[in-house]
Amino acid sequence: MKKWNMIIDVAECTNCNLCTLATMDEYVGNDWPGYSKPMPKHGHKWINILQKERGQITDQSPMIDIAYVPTMCNQCDNAPCVAKGGGAVTQRPDGIVLIDPEKAKGRKDLVDACPYGHIWWNEEHQVPQAFNFDAHLIDQGWQQTRGHQSCPTGAMRAVCVEDEVMQRTAKDEGLEVMRPELNTKPRVYYRNLWRYSTCFIGGSVSAEANGVVDCVEGATVRLLRNGQPVAEMASDNYGDFKFDRLDENSGAYVVEVEAAGHNKKTVEAKLGVSINLGEIRL
Repeated sequence: MKKWNMIIDVAECTNCNLCTLATMDEYVGNDWPGYSKPMPKHGHKWINILQKERGQITDQSPMIDIAYVPTMCNQCDNAPCVAKGGGAVTQRPDGIVLIDPEKAKGRKDLVDACPYGHIWWNEEHQVPQAFNFDAHLIDQGWQQTRGHQSCPTGAMRAVCVEDEVMQRTAKDEGLEVMRPELNTKPRVYYRNLWRYSTCFIGGSVSAEANGVVDCVEGATVRLLRNGQPVAEMASDNYGDFKFDRLDENSGAYVVEVEAAGHNKKTVEAKLGVSINLGEIRL
């Protein structure tokens, strides 16, 4: 049977928040019997966009990027909220997880059942709520959610396919899920999640000649860990280099730089979060 999944491209999200606003437009003040009580105008973020700034701005060589990650109920196949709900939370055959607005009334305990923090408490109606994949629209024949419909960059895409197809797509396209160690089997997949979950070591290579300091293009830059090479690249036409997709808090590295006509230079770096080493003068 075909089931619903969400594919989100972190590289394409610009933090415009149209998906968040479209979801609010659909639910704030609107009662969808059997699906959801009205969403509060304030306080809830059924689609919550995480933000991470990587790198630093230095006087000599700014190197920084920002990633935006839309998050929501993951429609998990092994959902803790379903296990705890006792029938108040169910997963439909098409993969959509629903919190029954009547059966879940008064069940504030279900808010803490989600390890991702995607269940919200509606104080007015005394009911837990979460993004339900716009199930009421899906049941009317819609082939996309309001968030998918409103996304101007195509960063968010709802797809309904068989599990085998989705798993093959995830493998072929390198899609990831949030916190896989929880083993909740989410149905929200991310492309380019490394832009949020990993870090980099970067910098800019320069040299002085005839009293003029200029960037060095084509310098060989190596990244070493425990004395062993991890990666190698050439500096670009601005003298910049950037070793990305490194694990946060992975410890000590050495950056080794050499270029024709210049002495080799090494710089030590201890990686916690992304590091901009700034200008490296040969």
